[in-house]
Amino acid sequence: MKLLKHLSIIASSLFLLNCVADKKDIADIHEAKPGYQIEPVDIQHVKVTDEFWLPIIKRVQEKTIEYAIAKCEEEGRLDNFLIAGGQMEGEVKGEMPFDDTDVYKIIEGASNSLISAPNQALETVLDSLIGIIKVGQESDGYLTTWRTINPAKPSAAWVEVKEGKRWESLFMSHELYNAGHLYEAAVVHYKATGKRSFLDIALKNADLMVKTFGDGEHKISAVPGHQIIETGLIKLYQITGKEDYLLLAKYFLDNRGNPENHKLFGPYSQDHIPVIDQDEVVGHAVRAVYMYAAMTDIAAIQKDTLYTKAVNKLWDNMVSKKMYITGGIGAKHDGEAFGENYELPNLTAYNETCAAIGDVYWNHRLHNLYGDVKYFDVIERTLYNGLISGLSLDGTNFFYPNALESDGVYKSNRGSCTRQAWFDCSCCPTNVIRFVPSIPGLIYSKGNNTIYVNLYASSHADIDLKGEKVKVSQETSYPWSGKINITVEANSKLTMKFRVPGWSRNEVLPSDLYSYTNASQDEPTLSINGEKFEASIRDGYFEVTRNWKTDDEIELNLPMEVRTVKANEKVEEDRGKLSLEYGPIVYAVEEVDNPNFDSITVSSLDEFTVQKESILEGINTITNNKLKAIPYYTWSNRGVNKMKVWLPKAELGFSKSKRTINVNK
Repeated sequence: MKLLKHLSIIASSLFLLNCVADKKDIADIHEAKPGYQIEPVDIQHVKVTDEFWLPIIKRVQEKTIEYAIAKCEEEGRLDNFLIAGGQMEGEVKGEMPFDDTDVYKIIEGASNSLISAPNQALETVLDSLIGIIKVGQESDGYLTTWRTINPAKPSAAWVEVKEGKRWESLFMSHELYNAGHLYEAAVVHYKATGKRSFLDIALKNADLMVKTFGDGEHKISAVPGHQIIETGLIKLYQITGKEDYLLLAKYFLDNRGNPENHKLFGPYSQDHIPVIDQDEVVGHAVRAVYMYAAMTDIAAIQKDTLYTKAVNKLWDNMVSKKMYITGGIGAKHDGEAFGENYELPNLTAYNETCAAIGDVYWNHRLHNLYGDVKYFDVIERTLYNGLISGLSLDGTNFFYPNALESDGVYKSNRGSCTRQAWFDCSCCPTNVIRFVPSIPGLIYSKGNNTIYVNLYASSHADIDLKGEKVKVSQETSYPWSGKINITVEANSKLTMKFRVPGWSRNEVLPSDLYSYTNASQDEPTLSINGEKFEASIRDGYFEVTRNWKTDDEIELNLPMEVRTVKANEKVEEDRGKLSLEYGPIVYAVEEVDNPNFDSITVSSLDEFTVQKESILEGINTITNNKLKAIPYYTWSNRGVNKMKVWLPKAELGFSKSKRTINVNK
């Protein structure tokens, strides 16, 4: 990335002097054990060469990051830090009390980018941004610019102000939410650069939180309205070993639903009953999954069985009753919230992009805890469908909600029928920036002398397994093809676990919420050095334990065909309808491809043709004599038009054999 023009003046000004750009002595950093039995292979050791994921990652690295920084400057997010620190005059700029976090999330995403693709110009930009942030931090570590600039005048009218004091409106002030994103970003920046500049800002703020909140004299009994400080504190604990951060995170979780601690915020903030008693996902979906991720951290680190039982029940409820076929979560615009069990409307679906991202974070932790394939089945479904749909193919337009149907009239996307260039509340665009460059860290995991291959994407990984150096490489056209060639270079006995995706095991989700109308007759196969390996699928993985050699080659074949999916009958909106899938991809029909849009029907016995086309950056389309379908994540890149994922089921007057013709072969 070139040095951004709109930061060039700032980069050369005195604000940069506030940022320590050189690496400091890091002797006082003592990492704590993460507590998980399985750990992901860090993106530092994974190089992605994939034709599907690499263009998306590079789009964010080369275009979206710069675009978002320009937007943050344009809308005053950077000015707010300077005004708070007395370097500029003015009132709070922007609409939201959490606007500071957009800058933090950009830094986190850019730092993830630096880990996999070092870039001195980008690192210099981050130095500048961090210098600006430091200007806005108060002397005791406090950092929320709207409150510093004018404590009695928040940027959002819905933040209640009584006395103009810190912490007085935690339900909506987002002071602790701001801190959480600060911590998360600072940890990644430190790992990426080795610089203490941003981490020191975060630690100073976290030390203030430790002094401020908790039980005891002169401390405030409270919990955050919007969760994420909990996972941020835990990450600070993991990188510093300072137990105070872990204890404060646990305090915030333990006291949710405790009326003796504070006036309860209610189900909207998952603050209606204690977290260990919660067994249904409710309220604001983003707040929820951030909290569940923190609960999973506590379950792992402290071996807390009550937390473990709770997260398992919550996950089961979500995946069995409240998840869209795209992996999206959050049915209702009102409160950006989960609906009732089986309440999954299509036209008015919310499915916030941030919620999809948070759900991936949570499921990744659960996989690290258990190693169960089902968590990556949810991750894969979400990644390829309801998450990347939030970013346009040009990298500068965004979905906040992700509807499963459009009539071209209902403005589902915060006032628009299509993606928007930005929002007054731009948490989703910057969360996409935060997340996408970290995707390589999802592909591989390790633990117990075992390497897990969780996602299929052309890549090379250097893995340290108990001191043994192992190289794993993939070559594949996934998700358009189910053929994956894998090379393992090792000189020891170890276990390789190759994930067999749920769709290849005739399972849509690890629940009965959706099901395929008929089972695939082609089974996945595994060959090693050209010979078929007779191995049963164990817990969703092909598991191979052997003395590996430097030239061992594996061929995994996951046969793909067009599948028709039906929803559980309790999902009222989807009764009498089917959806289409091919491999991990959920498909949709758009009016631009289908002049007969309103009369399209589909049958489980229809014959389909799958063909690679150059439209929409290169995709597989599904066609027959009635329809043309495109991957759901690509919809709304060609202007406003109608769209459906769920199609009316055709009345069958005769039977025929279902068949998929793949003209790419």
